[in-house]
Amino acid sequence: MKYGLMFANTMAWADGPGAIAMAQAAESTGFESVWTVEHVIYPEGYESTYPYAASGKMPGTADSPIPDPLIWLAYVAAATTTIRLATGILLIPERNPVVLAKGLATLDHMSGGRAEIGIGVGWLREEFDALGIPWEKRGARTDEYVHAMRALWATDGANFDGEFASFSNVSCNPKPVDNDIPIVVGGHSAAAARRAGRLGNGFFPGKGSVAELAEMMDIARQTAADNDRDPSAIELTAGHPGIFGDDPVGAAEEMASIGCSRLVVPGFTMMKNMEDAMAAFAENVIAPTAGL
Repeated sequence: MKYGLMFANTMAWADGPGAIAMAQAAESTGFESVWTVEHVIYPEGYESTYPYAASGKMPGTADSPIPDPLIWLAYVAAATTTIRLATGILLIPERNPVVLAKGLATLDHMSGGRAEIGIGVGWLREEFDALGIPWEKRGARTDEYVHAMRALWATDGANFDGEFASFSNVSCNPKPVDNDIPIVVGGHSAAAARRAGRLGNGFFPGKGSVAELAEMMDIARQTAADNDRDPSAIELTAGHPGIFGDDPVGAAEEMASIGCSRLVVPGFTMMKNMEDAMAAFAENVIAPTAGL
């Protein structure tokens, strides 16, 4: 079992010294990855429903810093050597796919192939409005942007002709280390599971019971098979509240039984006495479940 730290670019870790201290401590204690969140702006009085809290409102306030995830990850990459640099998630339809392909490839190339790109279609309509990007068809736009970026990463003289992106005989360098970057599809809906099956290297449901996660993974795997892709190659990343309970090893074993190979831990659980908290988690959870 691998372990990642979520909300890595928030709160005390949103500034430079905090980010470096966290990433180096996480790397040294055995965390496999750090996962950033993204919002370009905070729309005052937004009416869209945040799907991951009962209140329908996202954590934090208008003045809470959320650094750009790619710049934050590049900063952390320079101070680490092995930890994977993940977005959880990046709002793909809010970005130009050609510019984004360049940025992601640069991050992966300069970090020695450590990028892991969690993607999402977005839930905050007011943010799309502020950016001048249509809210409608954001799912189709996301799918197409992924295909466009992969075309640019795969070869020079790339061609792509879609509804939302089009280019002919263009080259974008540097390339990612493996001429591709793992795409982890975020979301807790059947549509997100199907998207993971169609085009993802992984699936990252934002919420759900173990039974619900297993059901969504079944959808992802079946969709992969229906699209002539290897269902077993789709990696499940998820959280489990029991990881902080009396039997964290049992919680990890339960997740492993449904095919989960990466558990994510909210970063705010490690902020108080950070180094001691990470060391204790490594001793009590990471080490005993390394063979799962």
